[in-house]
Amino acid sequence: MNTSTVVASVVALSKEETDFFVQLGARIAQQRKAQAITQAQLAEWLGVSQQTITAYEVGRRRIQVSSLPTIARLLGVSVEELIGGNNARSKRGPAPKIQQQLERVSALPKAKQKFVSEMLDSVLAQAGR
Repeated sequence: MNTSTVVASVVALSKEETDFFVQLGARIAQQRKAQAITQAQLAEWLGVSQQTITAYEVGRRRIQVSSLPTIARLLGVSVEELIGGNNARSKRGPAPKIQQQLERVSALPKAKQKFVSEMLDSVLAQAGR
């Protein structure tokens, strides 16, 4: 790689871009904590270091666009929610019943969430036989 390639690949972010990555990182941290997922777990699932997750969450490091769908899936949100876009659901009408139920479950205490999760796992395991 020559010097011009290195210089071209290190492009300063605008204030808006920096703000976007700080806000994105904050949303990732918020969702991760809401799901009781540690930085180490998320890092392992993504194949990066815990320090990389920390850098993402504080906006010190840009997240690759190709990682956003995986991060959103792991955190149980849409990419649009993760990046802070308008909620597409409002354009399509009310949320499906299962989504409404999941939102209600996510508001329960962690012990009750675990119970519901175990029940779902049991039912799904039986249905898969």
